[in-house]
Amino acid sequence: MERQVTRPNSFIFSLYGDLVHRHVTDGSLWIGSLVRLMAPFGLSEAAVRQAVSRMSRQGWLVAHKVGSRAYYAVTERGRRRIEELSPRIYGPVVEWDGRWRMLTYSVAEGEREKRDRLRKELAVLGWAPLSASTWLSPRDALAEVRETARAAGGLENIDLFVGEYAGPDSDRELLEKCWDLESIATSYREFIHTYEPRLVREHERNALSGEGAFVERLWLVHDYRKFTYVDPGLPSTLLPAHWPGTTAAALFREYYAAIDRKSLRFFCEATGQAAPA
Repeated sequence: MERQVTRPNSFIFSLYGDLVHRHVTDGSLWIGSLVRLMAPFGLSEAAVRQAVSRMSRQGWLVAHKVGSRAYYAVTERGRRRIEELSPRIYGPVVEWDGRWRMLTYSVAEGEREKRDRLRKELAVLGWAPLSASTWLSPRDALAEVRETARAAGGLENIDLFVGEYAGPDSDRELLEKCWDLESIATSYREFIHTYEPRLVREHERNALSGEGAFVERLWLVHDYRKFTYVDPGLPSTLLPAHWPGTTAAALFREYYAAIDRKSLRFFCEATGQAAPA
């Protein structure tokens, strides 16, 4: 049974982040090309147009016309989100510097919507709550969270700190208090269980067509991108031995490299871009 796309908006954003933003000169796609690219995933033209319209209203895509054709590119907000997430998807791994980044906020009850939006954006960036109004990250991510707070209209409501944890618990115990390591590990194992046999099959048979490689690539990126919401790059020195996230990252990069050329050639042919040499 073919896998169904349940959230077209998120899936189309994965396409823009992985291929359009990186391989199309002006970062825009003709709506007809987008419909063509989404067809192998079972999305109808009406579903694609509806998703694009919704993403435009939400501030993720912006349209421009060339003759009678409508082209869509990510907005500045969309570009920032892609550039925030890309290092956490594609690497390289950055070793932890031993310091925690902390954000505290104070938002009046009458501005609950602003507070909820800030929390949602912090979660997207991989931050975790230590308490209701105090969030932590091990990554050097203050610039992006400052911009996120500004975009959410709450920059004046936050304070940012960088420092070492002085107890009474250990850094490892602090990590376990804020992040559900077992749940994250389970998700990584499921990813490995899904994609490891596919990588072996592709190495042994090289059987995927260009379109098949494109479909596989987008699902691979879409599924791996979800980890950016739960794992901001948790320090390897604080994680349990044999952490499955390390295996998942290696698997992602190996499979991505294995299908990169075929999938990119299909994408270029479908969108009228110059094919890779």
